[in-house]
Amino acid sequence: MKKIGIIGCGWLGGHIAERLSGQYEIFATTTSESKIQDLTSKGYHTTLVDFPDHISETMTEWEVAPQLDAVIITVPFSGVRGAQISMKERQDNLLTFLGDYKGQLYLMSSTGVYPQTEKEFTENDRSADEVPSEGFLKEKFPQVNILRLAGLMGDQRLLKNYNISNLDMLVNHIHYADICSVVEKMLYRQSQSKVYNVVAPVHPNKEEIINAQKGLPYSGERTTKGRTISPSKLIAELDFEFEYPDPRYFHL
Repeated sequence: MKKIGIIGCGWLGGHIAERLSGQYEIFATTTSESKIQDLTSKGYHTTLVDFPDHISETMTEWEVAPQLDAVIITVPFSGVRGAQISMKERQDNLLTFLGDYKGQLYLMSSTGVYPQTEKEFTENDRSADEVPSEGFLKEKFPQVNILRLAGLMGDQRLLKNYNISNLDMLVNHIHYADICSVVEKMLYRQSQSKVYNVVAPVHPNKEEIINAQKGLPYSGERTTKGRTISPSKLIAELDFEFEYPDPRYFHL
């Protein structure tokens, strides 16, 4: 059985591990001692590791890395949007942990790399080399696949469960199940050096979504103007079909 490492087995990493566990042997990392037993009980080989914002004197290469066919990184390596906080030391800790890894590599990035401008963005609008939170990894591991994820939704992550403002704003969301499917397909294809926007192709506004999740009609008019992220490249190159193309129905 092939081996996969998941660096950061939190909400998203846990869903990816669950999807892949029947096909791959899972090696997971967590920052929480309390999660080790839970992850181990699922049959995952678990390592306790943190990536602090200062150079860790105790950071060493992940022992199992040379054995892994693929590594999926879900830990964030960019600061909060708008905050000019250097993440270089945290990034350097990750590079130390990966060592001289040669296998297939995935970085879960964010559509937050695109400006807050009312237009449709494609991957060509910003290269990974221009994005510090992506470029640091690409420089050492040119084979890395970079997945720019929209707002993560699914399970209890539904807009109706949050205090939401700007209800007329168009959304860029993605259901975790479709992220898992993208990774699964790219693993099968042995994809290398790809950059994809992983975003549901339908962009309703927040009020439409909340009303749908509450079983209420929506009587307003949908604006066609806003900041949207296009998944066209993903759809074309992977022949990808979304299980959840419309965020209004993520709860079903």
